[in-house]
Amino acid sequence: MAKNIAWFITVIALALMQTTWPDPLKLQNVVPDLCLLLVAYFAITEGEERAMFTAALGGIYQDVASNAVIGHHILSLVILGYIISRVSKRLITEHPAVKAGLVLAGGLAHGFLYTVILCVQKPGVEFLYTLATSVVPAAFYTALLAPLVFPLLAWLFHRKTALEGGTA
Repeated sequence: MAKNIAWFITVIALALMQTTWPDPLKLQNVVPDLCLLLVAYFAITEGEERAMFTAALGGIYQDVASNAVIGHHILSLVILGYIISRVSKRLITEHPAVKAGLVLAGGLAHGFLYTVILCVQKPGVEFLYTLATSVVPAAFYTALLAPLVFPLLAWLFHRKTALEGGTA
Protein backbone atom coordinates (compact mmCIF):
# COMPACT_ATOMS: atom_id res chain seq x y z
CA MET A 1 0.00 0.00 0.00
CA ALA A 2 2.80 2.41 0.87
CA LYS A 3 4.49 1.67 -2.47
CA ASN A 4 1.28 2.56 -4.34
CA ILE A 5 0.93 5.82 -2.41
CA ALA A 6 4.57 6.69 -3.14
CA TRP A 7 3.98 5.85 -6.82
CA PHE A 8 0.89 8.08 -6.98
CA ILE A 9 2.63 11.00 -5.26
CA THR A 10 5.71 10.64 -7.50
CA VAL A 11 3.69 10.64 -10.73
CA ILE A 12 1.65 13.67 -9.67
CA ALA A 13 4.73 15.52 -8.36
CA LEU A 14 6.76 15.04 -11.58
CA ALA A 15 3.77 15.90 -13.79
CA LEU A 16 3.17 18.99 -11.65
CA MET A 17 6.85 19.95 -11.88
CA GLN A 18 6.86 19.57 -15.64
CA THR A 19 3.72 21.63 -16.23
CA THR A 20 4.00 24.35 -13.61
CA TRP A 21 7.75 24.88 -13.11
CA PRO A 22 9.29 24.24 -16.52
CA ASP A 23 11.78 27.14 -16.27
CA PRO A 24 14.21 25.38 -13.88
CA LEU A 25 14.11 22.33 -16.15
CA LYS A 26 14.66 24.22 -19.42
CA LEU A 27 17.87 23.90 -21.34
CA GLN A 28 17.92 26.09 -24.46
CA ASN A 29 14.09 26.33 -24.31
CA VAL A 30 13.72 22.53 -24.30
CA VAL A 31 11.81 20.85 -21.48
CA PRO A 32 12.26 17.12 -20.75
CA ASP A 33 9.23 14.84 -20.56
CA LEU A 34 9.28 13.68 -16.95
CA CYS A 35 6.13 11.59 -17.34
CA LEU A 36 7.80 9.67 -20.15
CA LEU A 37 10.76 9.02 -17.84
CA LEU A 38 8.41 7.56 -15.25
CA VAL A 39 6.56 5.47 -17.82
CA ALA A 40 9.84 4.10 -19.19
CA TYR A 41 11.17 3.37 -15.70
CA PHE A 42 8.09 1.45 -14.64
CA ALA A 43 7.90 -0.32 -18.01
CA ILE A 44 11.45 -1.58 -17.56
CA THR A 45 11.27 -2.47 -13.86
CA GLU A 46 7.66 -3.52 -13.21
CA GLY A 47 6.04 -4.32 -16.53
CA GLU A 48 3.31 -3.01 -18.74
CA GLU A 49 0.52 -2.80 -16.16
CA ARG A 50 2.29 -0.31 -13.86
CA ALA A 51 3.69 1.56 -16.88
CA MET A 52 0.24 1.93 -18.43
CA PHE A 53 -1.28 3.12 -15.14
CA THR A 54 1.57 5.62 -14.82
CA ALA A 55 0.98 6.75 -18.41
CA ALA A 56 -2.74 7.19 -17.82
CA LEU A 57 -2.27 9.19 -14.63
CA GLY A 58 0.55 11.36 -15.96
CA GLY A 59 -1.18 11.77 -19.33
CA ILE A 60 -4.42 12.90 -17.71
CA TYR A 61 -2.55 15.51 -15.73
CA GLN A 62 -0.59 16.72 -18.79
CA ASP A 63 -3.76 16.94 -20.90
CA VAL A 64 -5.64 18.87 -18.22
CA ALA A 65 -2.73 21.24 -17.57
CA SER A 66 -2.12 22.02 -21.24
CA ASN A 67 -4.36 23.40 -23.96
CA ALA A 68 -4.48 20.01 -25.68
CA VAL A 69 -7.62 18.04 -26.26
CA ILE A 70 -8.07 15.48 -23.49
CA GLY A 71 -6.56 12.20 -24.56
CA HIS A 72 -3.52 13.18 -26.65
CA HIS A 73 -0.92 12.54 -23.96
CA ILE A 74 -2.86 9.65 -22.45
CA LEU A 75 -3.07 7.72 -25.73
CA SER A 76 0.56 8.35 -26.67
CA LEU A 77 1.98 7.48 -23.25
CA VAL A 78 -0.15 4.36 -22.72
CA ILE A 79 0.87 2.96 -26.10
CA LEU A 80 4.53 3.68 -25.33
CA GLY A 81 4.29 2.19 -21.85
CA TYR A 82 3.11 -1.07 -23.35
CA ILE A 83 5.67 -1.09 -26.17
CA ILE A 84 8.65 -0.17 -23.96
CA SER A 85 7.65 -2.87 -21.48
CA ARG A 86 7.41 -5.55 -24.15
CA VAL A 87 10.71 -4.51 -25.76
CA SER A 88 12.54 -4.29 -22.43
CA LYS A 89 11.66 -7.92 -21.65
CA ARG A 90 13.75 -8.94 -24.64
CA LEU A 91 16.74 -6.72 -23.84
CA ILE A 92 19.36 -6.69 -21.14
CA THR A 93 18.31 -3.46 -19.46
CA GLU A 94 20.97 -3.31 -16.76
CA HIS A 95 23.18 -0.91 -18.68
CA PRO A 96 22.31 2.82 -18.48
CA ALA A 97 22.90 3.26 -22.23
CA VAL A 98 20.16 0.73 -23.01
CA LYS A 99 17.78 2.53 -20.66
CA ALA A 100 18.65 5.89 -22.21
CA GLY A 101 18.18 4.40 -25.67
CA LEU A 102 14.73 3.14 -24.73
CA VAL A 103 13.84 6.57 -23.36
CA LEU A 104 15.15 8.24 -26.54
CA ALA A 105 13.14 5.91 -28.77
CA GLY A 106 10.12 6.40 -26.54
CA GLY A 107 10.50 10.18 -26.62
CA LEU A 108 10.74 10.21 -30.39
CA ALA A 109 7.75 7.88 -30.74
CA HIS A 110 5.71 9.88 -28.20
CA GLY A 111 6.46 13.14 -30.00
CA PHE A 112 5.67 11.59 -33.37
CA LEU A 113 2.35 10.14 -32.17
CA TYR A 114 1.39 13.37 -30.43
CA THR A 115 2.27 15.46 -33.49
CA VAL A 116 0.33 13.15 -35.83
CA ILE A 117 -2.75 13.43 -33.61
CA LEU A 118 -2.29 17.21 -33.45
CA CYS A 119 -1.95 17.48 -37.25
CA VAL A 120 -5.12 15.47 -37.77
CA GLN A 121 -7.07 17.78 -35.50
CA LYS A 122 -5.39 21.03 -36.59
CA PRO A 123 -4.29 20.74 -40.23
CA GLY A 124 -2.35 24.02 -40.08
CA VAL A 125 0.36 22.55 -37.84
CA GLU A 126 3.70 22.13 -39.62
CA PHE A 127 4.59 18.48 -39.04
CA LEU A 128 8.30 18.40 -39.91
CA TYR A 129 9.03 21.76 -38.29
CA THR A 130 7.41 20.61 -35.04
CA LEU A 131 9.36 17.36 -35.10
CA ALA A 132 12.67 19.08 -35.79
CA THR A 133 12.33 21.97 -33.34
CA SER A 134 10.59 20.44 -30.35
CA VAL A 135 10.22 16.66 -30.52
CA VAL A 136 13.81 15.65 -31.31
CA PRO A 137 15.51 18.03 -28.83
CA ALA A 138 13.06 17.09 -26.06
CA ALA A 139 13.61 13.38 -26.71
CA PHE A 140 17.40 13.78 -26.49
CA TYR A 141 17.17 15.88 -23.33
CA THR A 142 14.83 13.35 -21.71
CA ALA A 143 17.19 10.51 -22.65
CA LEU A 144 20.12 12.40 -21.11
CA LEU A 145 18.23 12.64 -17.83
CA ALA A 146 17.41 8.91 -17.72
CA PRO A 147 20.76 7.77 -16.21
CA LEU A 148 20.34 10.43 -13.51
CA VAL A 149 16.66 9.90 -12.69
CA PHE A 150 16.47 6.09 -12.90
CA PRO A 151 18.83 5.46 -9.94
CA LEU A 152 16.79 7.89 -7.83
CA LEU A 153 13.58 6.10 -8.74
CA ALA A 154 15.22 2.72 -8.09
CA TRP A 155 16.28 3.92 -4.65
CA LEU A 156 12.77 5.21 -3.93
CA PHE A 157 10.79 2.20 -5.16
CA HIS A 158 13.16 -0.76 -4.90
CA ARG A 159 15.16 -0.09 -1.74
CA LYS A 160 14.38 -3.44 -0.18
CA THR A 161 15.46 -5.54 -3.18
CA ALA A 162 18.55 -3.38 -3.68
CA LEU A 163 19.53 -3.81 -0.02
CA GLU A 164 18.98 -7.56 -0.16
CA GLY A 165 21.22 -7.89 -3.21
CA GLY A 166 18.42 -8.64 -5.67
CA THR A 167 17.89 -6.93 -8.98
CA ALA A 168 15.74 -3.84 -9.05
